[in-house]
Amino acid sequence: MRSHVANRNPIGGLFGWLWLVLVILPIYYIVVTSLRPRAEYYSANPLSLPHSPTLQAYREVFAADFSHYFLNSLFVTLTTVAVTVFLSLLTAYVVVRNRGLFSRRLFDVFLLGIAIPIQGVIIPVYYLIVQLGLYDTLRAIILPGIAFAIPISVLILVNFLRDLPNELFESMHMDGASDWTILWRLVAPLSKPAIVTVAIYDALNVWNGFLFPLILTQSASKRVLPLSLWSFQGSFSVNIPAVLAAVVLSVLPLLAAYMVGRRQLVSGLTAGFSK
Repeated sequence: MRSHVANRNPIGGLFGWLWLVLVILPIYYIVVTSLRPRAEYYSANPLSLPHSPTLQAYREVFAADFSHYFLNSLFVTLTTVAVTVFLSLLTAYVVVRNRGLFSRRLFDVFLLGIAIPIQGVIIPVYYLIVQLGLYDTLRAIILPGIAFAIPISVLILVNFLRDLPNELFESMHMDGASDWTILWRLVAPLSKPAIVTVAIYDALNVWNGFLFPLILTQSASKRVLPLSLWSFQGSFSVNIPAVLAAVVLSVLPLLAAYMVGRRQLVSGLTAGFSK
């Protein structure tokens, strides 16, 4: 009993509660304001509950073609994440199982890619996209997104695959299994936590990506959600509830993805750190 009391940290608990309030307060404000009537926004306490909750702001957002931007973002995110996970898993398998000079140099190249900022190469990327005739298409967002997502994805998957027992690979090799069979029947199922981690992390970056859509697209039909939120902010400059309603709608898919894969996130992110 004394040991339990002695281990309490009131200062740490106080800062923990303070951090929780700082995180929850903006979320509370966004949700409550999105349900507040437009006229009430300027007269009521910003942290009070709305006297007459309404979904009018959400109706205005959907009337502004929000569903089209949502589908564009969904297509870009799912395509980018699927291709990234597939290529990264193949690369990680080669790096872990082939311990020659080539695989080590290949891994070094991917680690180097982590250090390259997107802002530093946006001009060459823009020139390349234009020369390929992909400007103002969704592919112009997908291809660079894949290229910049692969390095960190390979790093996470390599650290996880190195924790898999080598005896499992040797046993399947002795049974005559090919590398493709081992990859899909052994590595992929056992690497589910790392794959989910990579998928959620990459989806978060692509879904919230602003620079590539801003530079590599132009027409309204190719807009994704970050650009649409920017345009909503201009269209509803005096209608704050509509802007925040668009923010709430854009966050829901990522929240759902986190709720589904939260159990695999910790084991996937901490893989390899025990070595």
